[in-house]
Amino acid sequence: AEEVFFGGVTTGASDDLRRVTDLIYSTIQIYGMNSRVGQLAFPKDPNAMPGDKPYSDSTATAMDEEARKIVEAAYQRTLDLITEKKDDVEKVANLLLDKETITHDDIIDLIGARPFTGNEAYNEYVTQRHSKGEDEEGGEKIVDEGKDDDDLTTETGSGGSGGLAPGLACKDVR
Repeated sequence: AEEVFFGGVTTGASDDLRRVTDLIYSTIQIYGMNSRVGQLAFPKDPNAMPGDKPYSDSTATAMDEEARKIVEAAYQRTLDLITEKKDDVEKVANLLLDKETITHDDIIDLIGARPFTGNEAYNEYVTQRHSKGEDEEGGEKIVDEGKDDDDLTTETGSGGSGGLAPGLACKDVR
């Protein structure tokens, strides 16, 4: 997005690049998920000396070439998608400037539904389109308009693990 909107990539993306690199090398070296290298696993040995590897230099070169090819293809696909959806990305960014937390429903209201149908359980989990009331314990009782009273879900709003709550699409972590 930085490249599309600002014409260059800042150092803020360095952790993202490290994580992508780790993921790609894991798929190739550890999980054997590359047709050129094959279904071989080369897990990292924490006791190995630097430079020690259980494969040849030509295999290492093939791994590097495959990793670069995969990352470059994914990067180009991402650039193309962000360029194509630039107006929608800008709308979401502006909404995040207005609201600290946005939900899945906010995204649908802003840019529309996904162009494909998702898993029904996932859709039910991320949407908050239902009527709310209060239960006896002071928490919010969420009533899904398509459910019976036996299927009510109670949310206490008591924090939890700090992860994203059902329906939460993005949270500003400033």
